[in-house]
Amino acid sequence: MSNQSVCVSSDHRISSLDVKTPHENAPQSWILKSYRPRGSLARALYEKQISDNYLDTFDKSLWYQCDLRQLPQDLADCFVQMHADNDTLHFLQKAEDKSDWILTQIWHSLVKAFLGWFMTQTSINGWLRRGSMFVLSLSQFLKLMNRNEAWRGVSLLDLGAGDGEVTACIAPLFNNVFVTEVSHTMQTVLQKRGYELLEIDKWFSLRKYEVISCLNVLDRCDRPLLLLHQIREALEHGGRALIAVVLPFSPYVETGTSDHKPKETLPVTGDTFEQQVSSLINDVFVPAGFEVITWTRVPYLCEGDLRQSYYWLDDAVFLLSALQ
Repeated sequence: MSNQSVCVSSDHRISSLDVKTPHENAPQSWILKSYRPRGSLARALYEKQISDNYLDTFDKSLWYQCDLRQLPQDLADCFVQMHADNDTLHFLQKAEDKSDWILTQIWHSLVKAFLGWFMTQTSINGWLRRGSMFVLSLSQFLKLMNRNEAWRGVSLLDLGAGDGEVTACIAPLFNNVFVTEVSHTMQTVLQKRGYELLEIDKWFSLRKYEVISCLNVLDRCDRPLLLLHQIREALEHGGRALIAVVLPFSPYVETGTSDHKPKETLPVTGDTFEQQVSSLINDVFVPAGFEVITWTRVPYLCEGDLRQSYYWLDDAVFLLSALQ
């Protein structure tokens, strides 16, 4: 999801970031150890079975762990502990089911190889209706907002909404849902879902919004500092910005530059997840005019393919308000 909406399982993030996949030495059954497939498809299915066996036993609580001892007390106090709730597990189960559609996955691989010559990965995913993502469930969003299930909002703007799957998780809470997206293919998908599509270069000047979500966008847009300024100016008084950032921070612009580097660089420093969280807050958000209300750690999940049922990256999600 970004102003160049991305999918973890199929685009540059697979090769350029530390996407979490099963270790090659993960435990395997005796049958899998003794079986040696010969054909390329058989090998792919064999390796996928190993991966999926690992995913079945993987401790998903690790996705949400954070060493608060590495953080100043004020930041540690703002942390909200999450876990893999029913909506998260439902997404994983759907991803596993779709990954087992072998003929569909083969078709996707062939089409992606052909269309990749003249379409972005984002547009290909939109055309194929594949690679949907998951960041926060509705209950997780309410927990971060410190609201109960009866709470309802007036307006939500989701920047870089992709295919709208992540938007759909929290959209039922709002009377009006607005979205932006660069990919023309994804724009069509969003409009079919009934969301009001706003122009990329005008959304911040049209109206004020109660909640603006910017999920995994800052590392995929050309001018992230300008985007933060626009978000701050477009928030209603007392409004909230919901911002997710993949860590370790690794900016990459999908289109418009030959080296895929953004024009503006965010000064994110630190070697660990916790150190980079602290840097994001102190070196990026506060200078941009925001204060942190709450924050959490969750997996940035994406549907898989013939290699693996699903993929994930480590996401830091922040609920911010504008400094007055």
